[in-house]
Amino acid sequence: MVYWTEVEDGAASARGREFASDDMSMAMKFMEELRARQRAGESICFVAMSSENPDSVGHPGVADPSPDYNWKKRRR
Repeated sequence: MVYWTEVEDGAASARGREFASDDMSMAMKFMEELRARQRAGESICFVAMSSENPDSVGHPGVADPSPDYNWKKRRR
């Protein structure tokens, strides 16, 4: 997903556009087009890309560890 914000009459509107997971080059090209419009003076800001790993083994975000989780930073 590519996300950006457009500001019109002082009001910010969040926008987003979805791209296929195997089409990174199109997403990058679209982001560059947004940044070119920004450099040309259009009220576009916060251009960003985000993705999710479809092969992730856990849920995204922060959560309490499971009771059997015993990893320690210090050496044993």
